[in-house]
Amino acid sequence: MSSPGTPLHLAVEIGGAGRHPGAWRLPDADVPGLVDAEHHVRLVETAARGGLDLVAIRDSFVPPSGDPDELGDSLDAVAIAARVAPVVPGIGLVPAVTVTHTEPFHVQKAIATLDLVSSGRAGWEVAVSRTPEEADLFGRRSAAPVSELWLEAAEVIEAVRLLWDSWEDDAVIRDAATGRYVDRDKLHYVDFEGEFFSVKGPSITPRSPQGQPLVVVRADDPEALVVAARHADVVRISAPGIAQATTARLDVQAAAAEAGRDPSGISVLLDVEVLLGETDAGARDELARLEALTPGPGPEGIRHVGTPEGLAALVGEVVRAHAADGVTFVPMALPSGLDAVVDGVVPLLVGAGARPATPSSGTLRERFGLRRPANRHAPEVRA
Repeated sequence: MSSPGTPLHLAVEIGGAGRHPGAWRLPDADVPGLVDAEHHVRLVETAARGGLDLVAIRDSFVPPSGDPDELGDSLDAVAIAARVAPVVPGIGLVPAVTVTHTEPFHVQKAIATLDLVSSGRAGWEVAVSRTPEEADLFGRRSAAPVSELWLEAAEVIEAVRLLWDSWEDDAVIRDAATGRYVDRDKLHYVDFEGEFFSVKGPSITPRSPQGQPLVVVRADDPEALVVAARHADVVRISAPGIAQATTARLDVQAAAAEAGRDPSGISVLLDVEVLLGETDAGARDELARLEALTPGPGPEGIRHVGTPEGLAALVGEVVRAHAADGVTFVPMALPSGLDAVVDGVVPLLVGAGARPATPSSGTLRERFGLRRPANRHAPEVRA
């Protein structure tokens, strides 16, 4: 819970031209850049300039709808993060990873690699694939009910974490004199047997700087809430209002306590859709313009259409209501929405003392007040 001594966590979600389906048709939308590396580099550079804690990179297996008014392409979020990581320092990178239809061994290798190339700034947002259309892309299994999908996701998280610990921290010895690169005694089989997966291991990737990169879960379903409470370091929530967000946060804490975890070790971030203008009327006009281009589905949670000052005040209400430990800004249009947050909202939060003028450095775990976990195979842990 944020307090005067605890900085508010700030994140931003990026993907496509923004949350609104008509945003790609705006004159300032970088449509050619949506499939260009430099476009994503610029977005993350902007977020880093604002001192945000992390960028959540949206992804899914949902195929194009066939509607010519909608964007029909999608890049791999992990690959985007890996491209951005070496050239944009000082901010966490959290790609969405759809674990349905994906082997946990591949997941752990990709995120451990991201943690290595980012020097400890990686996380991953666990997502599931729900629809028959997505299942048909792979052709290996039918779409499953939500309860089964999240049971499988929990197994994936468990297997991934075991694999991340399958190399002890000092397993790589690089002894040129003897020709030994790895101490084989410090590599461990995981022997994971679950309902959905059987994983032998060990990993083929050394233990990464954070040891265990940050696990992010959206608690949108009761089944997802159970997985988030048991496994997540950061939980994303959405709600139609601040009172409902406060209830959702309390639900996360209660579920974590029931799972035997200390709720204070979990950070809760509240999604806020944003469309900013110099005046409230100007922002509403921009939304009407978007709706005229392509009607949107309506807000998925709290939506702020107004000025930066109004959004800063809304964030202040979130803090005072103990509704979350921070917010994830979800711009309805990119890149303009992110520019407006960084240049218009963040300075107001800094001025109010909610954020430090100079954000903390270090790993993503450290930014969220989490220690680097000891390897479960380390002698002091096994003792």
